[in-house]
Amino acid sequence: MSSQVLRGVVAGEITLAFRRWASPQARSGSRMRTAVGVVAIGEVREVDPDGITEEDARLAGFRSAAGLRSSLDKHGTGRVFRIEIGYAGPDPRAELREQAELTARDRAELDRRLARMDTSPVRGPWTRQLLELLRDHPGVRAAELAQAQRRPVARFKSDVWKLKELGLTESLPVGYRLSARGQAYLDGRD
Repeated sequence: MSSQVLRGVVAGEITLAFRRWASPQARSGSRMRTAVGVVAIGEVREVDPDGITEEDARLAGFRSAAGLRSSLDKHGTGRVFRIEIGYAGPDPRAELREQAELTARDRAELDRRLARMDTSPVRGPWTRQLLELLRDHPGVRAAELAQAQRRPVARFKSDVWKLKELGLTESLPVGYRLSARGQAYLDGRD
């Protein structure tokens, strides 16, 4: 979803999305993290594009049903699905990232989870090295950092995402950086 659409979801002005998929790519009752927080997915159902109303289009952030249908024709193939969406609150990782004071329990849990990630027989330990890389090179494009590590960009991003789930890193408009929590972890502060 575009940032404009996401702002509309947060404001409660956009409550529907329409997508063209071969099969449903969203599940009723699920949630997805976005740049503005968590978006809840309501009912997901296949619809006839000719049945999309002007009100549906407005609730999806379009000026007209014709404009929405035109957008669907330009973006994707397959059946058309109507997805109810709503803002479900801030991303819980955002608050976690700001927690710079780690308790002994927090540190032990992070140590345990990172040690589990580091048990790859192919790669061996990698989490500390990646945390240090992001600390030393904030805002550098993922492709450049991946190249420096001689890793595919997709795998590099996947590893950063794993650390992000623990609140240790955060995305920037370009690249990543350590969060306050990540910096505290590396510094050894309790």
